[in-house]
Amino acid sequence: MIVAESWQARFILWLLPIMVIIGLLALLSFIGLLFAIRIYASYTCGRYRDRTKMDGKTVIVTGCTSGIGKETAKELAKRGAKVIMACRNLDAAEKVKNDIIESTKNEKVFVKKLDLSSFKSIRAFAEEIKSTEDKLDVLVHNAGYAETFRKRKSEDDIELTMATNHYGPFLLTHLLIDLLKKSTPSRIVVVASSLYRLASVNLDNPNPIDTFPAYLYYVSKEANILFTRELARRLEGTGVTANCLHPGLIDSGIWRNVPAPLSWALLLVIKGFFKTPREGSQTSVMLAVDEKLEKVSGKYFSDCGESSVSNLAGDMGRAKKLWEISETMVKLADTDPKI
Repeated sequence: MIVAESWQARFILWLLPIMVIIGLLALLSFIGLLFAIRIYASYTCGRYRDRTKMDGKTVIVTGCTSGIGKETAKELAKRGAKVIMACRNLDAAEKVKNDIIESTKNEKVFVKKLDLSSFKSIRAFAEEIKSTEDKLDVLVHNAGYAETFRKRKSEDDIELTMATNHYGPFLLTHLLIDLLKKSTPSRIVVVASSLYRLASVNLDNPNPIDTFPAYLYYVSKEANILFTRELARRLEGTGVTANCLHPGLIDSGIWRNVPAPLSWALLLVIKGFFKTPREGSQTSVMLAVDEKLEKVSGKYFSDCGESSVSNLAGDMGRAKKLWEISETMVKLADTDPKI
């Protein structure tokens, strides 16, 4: 019995380093695969290479303390634009503003308070912009919010994801539309997502408080597309264009609300397959800058090229209905600008 145990021990000691080596090789192979995929994704993602300047242009970018919003604001400042960073967290925004000024040498970067989940905040922001700015060339609706499990409502009693991602931008666009029309040719850029294909706006439930929160992010992205298409239709002939885009799946702060242990697995996917924020900002920058797109409106873009949308997202009847519902949800007043 003692001899048998000794033989087994020697076998295990012999086998153990082989198993360790195999495990290390498998791990290195997996890391190498992720790295190769990452390089391929980076190499094949769309890039906007035109060097068009934005001197004399005024741009608002919402939600730009991190991610693609930060990179969009930075790139537009680099091109010479006056950039107004419309952000909820002023402390974080000031730090980003200073970084942008230092890296671009453009002093015309400013921070303004804006919480897109609050109609009061949106109205206050719009009034300040109209009182201080005599023009607005580009409005970039970049800010986005996503929740995983927690059901949350805004101060206006609206589900927080829909309030931030759709109803807030809808109201802000209305309040600034006269300034945009005064500044023609001007542009509205809406950051949507191809993840809209995983959901559909329920027009019979415009305030889906009891719906699974993670699902509502996808719903809000379809709402972005429907809003953009109807907005473009209503703005025909005004000199103001409206387009939306899929930035790609981005390694950004939008995923910070995913709890552990889901976040652990997600981290590997993000680092291996997702774009960097700078890569993800390319289509937003193109839509804000490219002179060839001056008269293009109502389109959906991805990887710096025009793309198609699903039949539901392209249904103008649904787009018109959502618009009418949204007017009620944001409580547009008779004295508010109409589109």
